[in-house]
This record gives sequence, C-alpha cells and structure tokens, in this order.
Amino acid sequence: MKHSTNQQTRRGRGPARRIGRSLALVLPVVLVLSGTLAVTRVNWSGNPSNSVLTAADASNGDVSSRVAALAPQDVLREQLLTELQEKNPGVALTHLQEAVNDRPSLAEHCVSIARALGRAAVRVYGPTRAQSYARPVCDTSFATGVAAAHS
Repeated sequence: MKHSTNQQTRRGRGPARRIGRSLALVLPVVLVLSGTLAVTRVNWSGNPSNSVLTAADASNGDVSSRVAALAPQDVLREQLLTELQEKNPGVALTHLQEAVNDRPSLAEHCVSIARALGRAAVRVYGPTRAQSYARPVCDTSFATGVAAAHS
C-alpha cells in the first residue's frame, strides 16, 4: 500500500484551517469589545435624566411612550423635585411621607427619593438652609443626601 506524499493536505494547512485560526483569534476580541460597549450603555446611576437615548429609540417614536410608562416611584420623584423647587423641601418631604403611607409599595424607593430630594435641596437652597428642612422621613435619607451633595 502506497501512502500519500502530499504533506500539505495531511497536515490540514489549507485555507479552511487558516480561516479557523483567524476566527479563533478575532472572535473573542470582538465579543469582549461588544460586551464592554453594551455595559457602558447601561444607566447604572439610577437617575432617569442621565439615561442615553439611542438612535433606534428615537427612530421608533417610543420616546413619548417611555415617558408615559415611567414607574410610579419615578413619577413621584419628579413630582417631589418639582414641588421642592416651587415650594420648599419641607412640603416635598411631607408629601413623600404621605405617598409612602398611602402606597406601601413605594417604601422600598423612599430612601433613594429622599436622598435625591436632599441633593436637589442643596443645589436650590445651599447646604445650611437645606439641612434645616431635614426630618426623619425614610431613616433620615434626606439629611444623607444633603451631606453627600455638600461634601
């Protein structure tokens, strides 16, 4: 029996092997980069005003439906921030406490809303005056927000 003398096909050095090796090197790099870019597009801050609007969202016309579909805690946060600017932080904190009492499902969001109110109060009233409105709503989270925005 005679063996093949064509060493190139026996070792598998044809174009398919070269393409396979190239994909083995390039594919992990592409996957890592696309995953990294996807993670950087996620709104990790929890603040909806900082979220990124992509071209796909704008072209679909979903912007108005996204605004209308805000979660109840986001609607409450926006209302209270507006109220804080129009009236004072004391009124906003009172309405936050009433909203949590009326809808216990909002209790888990009370801390983040109160902190946001504290940070906004520092921007509007300054740290000393903002601190004067502090009260024990949501475990003094308003005061924590004031302190965080002041430092």
